[in-house]
Amino acid sequence: MPDQLDLNLLRVFDALLQDGSVTAAAERLHLSIPATSRALGRLRRAMGDPILVRAGRGLAPTPFALRTAPRVRSLLEEAAALISADREIDPGELKRTFTIRINDGVAATLATAVVEATAALAPGVVLRFVTEGSESIEALRDGSVDMDIGADQEATAPDLRTALLYRERAVGIVHADSPLARVRRPTLAQLCEHPHVSASRRGLARGPLDEVLAAVGLRRHVATVVPTAAVAVLLVAASRQVGLVPQRLAEQFGEALNLHWFPIPARLPGTGVRLCWHARLDADPAQRWLRETIRATVG
Repeated sequence: MPDQLDLNLLRVFDALLQDGSVTAAAERLHLSIPATSRALGRLRRAMGDPILVRAGRGLAPTPFALRTAPRVRSLLEEAAALISADREIDPGELKRTFTIRINDGVAATLATAVVEATAALAPGVVLRFVTEGSESIEALRDGSVDMDIGADQEATAPDLRTALLYRERAVGIVHADSPLARVRRPTLAQLCEHPHVSASRRGLARGPLDEVLAAVGLRRHVATVVPTAAVAVLLVAASRQVGLVPQRLAEQFGEALNLHWFPIPARLPGTGVRLCWHARLDADPAQRWLRETIRATVG
């Protein structure tokens, strides 16, 4: 009869997949190397898979192990939340890695404050920021992503939770030497006299501003399309193009990059930046503490 899986074995599995080494996993779990090796053997029998295989001088996870790892992490987190749901935590004693999927432009302004606030109170916490991709909610469900921070993310499923962090608006930016930098509030016509950079993950040259311009018989020339607002800021700092970026991004990096920012003379749609997480971690004290810390940095 195959071995039955228990939480201790799942903890070994999680450590092995994180470290890719029996020795490192043993150190992480405060076990002896022989005990960890025996646990790996039990895992292999219980799961019917090698889990880790020799690859050169190290070990590499099997496809099955890679597919299973997020579910195991999710189960361990649920178990931890169940045990500690009514307990207060000491952030200074917390040892945990949080994976946060975040928009590039938001990360540029939010990540530093969150990292500093977290490090000051919980030096044992590791914040792992990953870039946006498909934004699949399955990543929140299976535990491969702990939180999602991005623009206008509503709870599209009953098992998700969201909280508004702040509202954002787009502003124009130019290099401080640009003629537009000498104009306090450039008109739409003046904006169209200069080449523009468009920040679009989908590679789009047109956006809400183009609809406003078309309504008054104007058209801008988009000379460059980049994937993120952060890249747009860097490009504007090294060129004579005009960019539209989140106001917080312009305020935080404008002076350092010798940029001038100004309001757009048009009613462009605002953006809500939201924090999203799965309901299973709603009561988890550690994640609740981090959510509150993140919200405090933008309060």
